[in-house]
Amino acid sequence: MESIQELRMPPIVGVIGGGQLARMMIPPAIELGIELRVFAESAGESAGIAVTQLGDYRNADDVVRFADGVDVITFDHEHVPQRVLRALIAHGVRVNPGPDALRFAQDKLQMRQRLSELGLPVPDWAAVASTVELDAFLAEHGGRAVVKTATGGYDGKGVRVVSASSDVADWFDGDVPLLAEELVDFRRELSQVLARRPSGEIALWPVVESIQVDGVCAEVIAPAPGSNGRISAMAGAIATSIAQQLDVTGVLAVELFESTDDRLLVNELAMRPHNSGHWSIDGSATSQFEQHLRAVLDLPLGPTTMREPWSVMVNVLGGTSDNRYPAALEDQPEAKYHFYGKDPRPGRKVGHVTAGGAELESVVFRARAAAAFFED
Repeated sequence: MESIQELRMPPIVGVIGGGQLARMMIPPAIELGIELRVFAESAGESAGIAVTQLGDYRNADDVVRFADGVDVITFDHEHVPQRVLRALIAHGVRVNPGPDALRFAQDKLQMRQRLSELGLPVPDWAAVASTVELDAFLAEHGGRAVVKTATGGYDGKGVRVVSASSDVADWFDGDVPLLAEELVDFRRELSQVLARRPSGEIALWPVVESIQVDGVCAEVIAPAPGSNGRISAMAGAIATSIAQQLDVTGVLAVELFESTDDRLLVNELAMRPHNSGHWSIDGSATSQFEQHLRAVLDLPLGPTTMREPWSVMVNVLGGTSDNRYPAALEDQPEAKYHFYGKDPRPGRKVGHVTAGGAELESVVFRARAAAAFFED
């Protein structure tokens, strides 16, 4: 990649995907003087204000045409097929994160295999291509397991807790294997978010606690209570090793289980800004969205110090079409409100609210109270 001095001014970043992550890149891009161009599937998506081309992200011709004239391509989601990513590379386009890294966020089986090869801590797992293989795995793991589709799952989709192979009989498709994992008995779910630039610089945010409801992230507490010392050091070391060994560029989120037997195990990877890092918009000296733009352009990374001792983010799920802003702003004027331009729908992430302060109990209350105004 060019040195900082060789970048055009303004540098141009192309984002594939027009969802809320692309939307939240727009303010820091404006502040940094970066031109942001967004490739979306349809008009009216969250990042619509920055959309410069509509098309199918699975169509290499559409994507390569969009990439003409940009300094780097990055992503709002990880679903762009490898053949399209390779076509961009062949066309001379810089892609961050690159396809060799991104495939480990796209395919859970490849991710489990590679992390195991690197000696990083993961749940016990196996690739199972038949009910016979899954029954054997269940027999070896106390009769219960988690089964995941290797690709395409998110927010609880493509994940089932099973006690018999018949629970996922509809998922078996010829020789396409599923991922079977031990059912980890965990105290809580943690997330370590970092950013890495091509030249190797890494910046980590504090490890956070992620509270899930029905497989969907509902709240994030930064930093994770009681995480100073061993947990913070372990989470940081695991995420740093993954970023370096997989050559990740941009923001990386490593979702972790803190098990009841004191293991810290990698659950999922995301190579893009992540829901567990949204608190950083208001709670950190540098947000994950600004940091992602810096990283993919190979610019120096910003500090990740917290603005206040505690920051709590609560997702707004479902939403309402009523105007609740006056009441919410009057009741919780210090909370920070972020909405994604999405129509209300049960269970849908339509926004989030963040609060910060010195006392965790008070911060949690204020964030929940502010978010509650927008949920029916």
